[in-house]
Formats: sequence, structure tokens, C-alpha cells
Amino acid sequence: MAGSTVTRRTALGLLGATMTMPLALRPAAAQAAWWRAIPDAAALVGDAAPATDGIRIDLPLVSEDGSAVDLGLTVDRPMTQDSFVAELHVFADRNPSPEVAAFFFSPLSGRAAIATRIRLNESQTVGVVARMNTGEVIVGSRDVVVTVSGCLARVGGTAPGLMETRVRAPTRFVAGAPGEVTTLINHPMETGLRTTLAGEILPENIVRRFLAAFDRATVFEARFHRSVATNPYLRFFVAPPRPGELALRWEADGGLVADARVDLAVGA
Repeated sequence: MAGSTVTRRTALGLLGATMTMPLALRPAAAQAAWWRAIPDAAALVGDAAPATDGIRIDLPLVSEDGSAVDLGLTVDRPMTQDSFVAELHVFADRNPSPEVAAFFFSPLSGRAAIATRIRLNESQTVGVVARMNTGEVIVGSRDVVVTVSGCLARVGGTAPGLMETRVRAPTRFVAGAPGEVTTLINHPMETGLRTTLAGEILPENIVRRFLAAFDRATVFEARFHRSVATNPYLRFFVAPPRPGELALRWEADGGLVADARVDLAVGA
């Protein structure tokens, strides 16, 4: 500016402001193409021309604890026998391992929506790829600012009762209408990235798979990677056509398995 003087303090202030600028200020075109830089995401998209509308991503704008960041996903597409969301994949491009989790739905889900908690190593783009059974591909992304890294440390710890589970479901469902089921399992989800005071790496130890089935028909499946938070929490939906049993199973490293069963009451 004519007639102005930029002091050293002013210059440093401007530099600091630039370095802390929210990631949401990236050019829109760069955000839209996030998946091209992640091989696994690019493979899911393939040669498709993905839609960029239809995925709602609920994330905090700023997370002060990267070890447990709330994430909610909803895909605005039908869930019928002929057309339904089949897969939903989550990536964090600046985590040591970009794959976070994958979710698989069936028409019995009734609604393609989940909620969970994830680890984020630093401020970055969280990207999502959804695939319909019809072949349609949808992509979405959200930027999040992280103030404390969540991949190298674990807050609190795991209480006694490894693989202990909790489940909450509606007391009664409407036939064919989606109802919300929430569940949690007690597990450290050790990332394989932390070290002891002696410098020894703690081995990776996580829950790998969650499966929900209604009268033996698959409703929903989750596959976790090491970026899922300690004590994995899940919210998903089931739309039972009649009364029946919802069977839940968690599979973890070391051959550990936990099972739970819930009788679903269904009315008119």
C-alpha cells in the first residue's frame, strides 16, 4: 500500500494468519478432486463421473482432540430392493493410513446413515466415496481443523471389560421403517503407531469388523481401520419388515469375538 510501512511484527502476523487459515478456504476445484490423490479412493471411483451432491458429512469445524472426532454420514439416495446405497468409504488424506472405515448397507438398512468417532492426525480433508448397487458413484468431502493430533496418543484408556458391548434399540419398530440402533464395544483400538517409554512400538490391535443381521439376513457391516477411535461407537439403522432377532457380531485381532442379540418388536 502506498505510504505504508510493513514492520517485522506485522509480517510475522500475516504469515501466522496464513499458516492457520482454515482448510475450507482451499479452492473448490481442489476440494472436489481430493479422491484422485488417494489410490484406494481413486480405485473405488474408477472411470465413473461421480456425483458431488447427496452426501451429508457432519464434522466439527475445529476439533481440539484428534483422538475422538465425531463423524456422521448420510447419503440422500433411495434404499429399495432395486436401488440402494451399497458401500460408503471414509478417507483421511493426512493420516498415516488414509483408509478410516468402510460401511456396507442392504435394503434392510432402510436408511444409509451412520455415526461413529474417528482419529485425525492433523488438519485435513475427510473424504467419502459412496457406491450405489446400480453403479452410481457419489463423492463428498469436508475440511476439519485439528489442534491436537489423535493418531499417536489415546485419551483416557480402556476400562476393564475388554470386548464388553452395549446396545440400544427402539422398543418398537414400524414395519419397513428405519429405526436407529446404537452400540459400543470396549476396546483400545491400538494404532500400532505409539511407542512405550523404552521406544518399543505397541503392536496394532483393533476391532476389524462389525456385522448386523436380521433373522440371518445381512443388514449392515462395518470394516474398521486403525483411524477409528478407542471404544468403537456406531449408530446405524435397521428397517425390519416383521418381528425378529437382530444379531450383532464384533471381530477383533487375536481371534476375539463378541456377540449380542436383540429381539425387535414390530407393530403396524
